[in-house]
Amino acid sequence: MADHDLGNLLGRGSSSGSGKMLGALFNGAGRGAGSSLEGLLGQLRDGGLGAKVASWTGTGDNEDISGAEIAQALPAGLLASAARSCGLREVDAADQIAETLPVAVDELTPEGKIPKEALEELIAQQLQ
Repeated sequence: MADHDLGNLLGRGSSSGSGKMLGALFNGAGRGAGSSLEGLLGQLRDGGLGAKVASWTGTGDNEDISGAEIAQALPAGLLASAARSCGLREVDAADQIAETLPVAVDELTPEGKIPKEALEELIAQQLQ
């Protein structure tokens, strides 16, 4: 994936800072879990959102998710850390993630496969 494509992807959403929020979330989720995308999706699956995650990585329609579902599924501390890094309240961060994450995951997994690139490196380049 070209750097500019990732930058456009992370910049989507109705709220400013969506790209920064996803970058913070991916970075925090990837610590010790392989790629950041794999780590985040694994945490959401473990939190009971496996069917929704499967819809985002599959080729059909993406299932919607709410901020409350995001907040409930993510491990304690991950949402708080991402929100803090973006200067947002956790509830606002969860809503922003719910709005942008399904589209981001869908576009990062066009063939239903998690990319082999180190996603956190690509995100870091775009956020500099």
